[in-house]
Amino acid sequence: MPHRHRQNAFESDDPELEISSLIDVCFLLLIFFLVTTTIQKRETDLGLRLPGKYSATDNQPPIDPMSIRIDAAGAVFSGIASREILLDTDANVRDLPLLRQHVETYAGAARASGTSPMVQITADDAASEQRVVDVLNALAGEQIADIAFTDLGM
Repeated sequence: MPHRHRQNAFESDDPELEISSLIDVCFLLLIFFLVTTTIQKRETDLGLRLPGKYSATDNQPPIDPMSIRIDAAGAVFSGIASREILLDTDANVRDLPLLRQHVETYAGAARASGTSPMVQITADDAASEQRVVDVLNALAGEQIADIAFTDLGM
């Protein structure tokens, strides 16, 4: 008569969780998100030189700075007081084509005279921050790095 082995009634089979395939799936998801993510240039990486980086002994550029004003509705103006020109009015259009054209002309004239172009921006307190960033992006498109924020005339 064959001898049977009796298992101990107290011996329990611990359930095991096989996680090797779960780790594989996690790595595949990580790789998928890394590959499909687009890297956008941040506004802080535009290479702008703000006035705080200049000392009091630095010479001002000999060409008059270009003045840009942003009103509460998001309209963009260029010039000072009575010589102010309305450029872009639609706050939903982020490209600012008229401002880009105006800045390109100014930057070309400044560089032709052997000086670096400088821009003064005056933004209304109620103007959206995105509109100010749009103006900064337009200036960065023409490699204008000397920018000053003013509150004169507001």
